[in-house]
Amino acid sequence: MAALEPERTKIEVRADMISRHISIFFYGLFMDANVLRRQGFEPANPRPAEVAGMALRIGKRATLVPDISGSVHGIVMDLTHNDIDRLYADESVASYRAEAVLARLSDSTSIAALCFNLPIPPERGVTNDEYREKLREVGRKVGLPTGYVDSV
Repeated sequence: MAALEPERTKIEVRADMISRHISIFFYGLFMDANVLRRQGFEPANPRPAEVAGMALRIGKRATLVPDISGSVHGIVMDLTHNDIDRLYADESVASYRAEAVLARLSDSTSIAALCFNLPIPPERGVTNDEYREKLREVGRKVGLPTGYVDSV
């Protein structure tokens, strides 16, 4: 029986990890927590944030690219590992990959968060005006700075 204990411990740790909440920085249409809820996810603690050193690039969808003078506004919210896996299993976003970012919240504190980006961003000049307009609508809805939303 003692030989089974380490295996049981692994299972318990795995269960804890799956249900633990992870902070995610969203900068696209997923910034709207209600969109996620309608898809069966349970986002928690949504709050405005900014990530420096990145720029938004829109192709078919949005992604972030390194830009030393850039900054991107979005929403940080918490999801479980299970929800993150399910969200990014969808074919439309399956090619996005997690990267660590430092997000500055509206109270000037910073938190580590995951951010999902395309490994190969769209070429400059390739754009999707319909997506861009939807992104502006979401940005206004979630309260991103007006100047930023207008620049999208």
